[in-house]
Amino acid sequence: MRPLAPSVPAAFGALSLVQDNAVVESFFHSFKTERIRHRDYRTRAEAYTDVHDYIERFYNRVRRHSTLGNISPVMYELKHAA
Repeated sequence: MRPLAPSVPAAFGALSLVQDNAVVESFFHSFKTERIRHRDYRTRAEAYTDVHDYIERFYNRVRRHSTLGNISPVMYELKHAA
């Protein structure tokens, strides 16, 4: 597979491997279920601010992730930063 741009690597997984996208699909499912479907945004800026807030203040700092041993990404990084 040819890269999209010199700095963007091509995907390495086979088309039939569903695990390649499992983490990303899980994020978008959680994101839509926990945040987007419960909000009506009047402007793009309001949506951007809310999405940023969800990712930086909740998803990365508070929400536990099963792929990380049921700890938040911030806690995972602290635990493995040595």
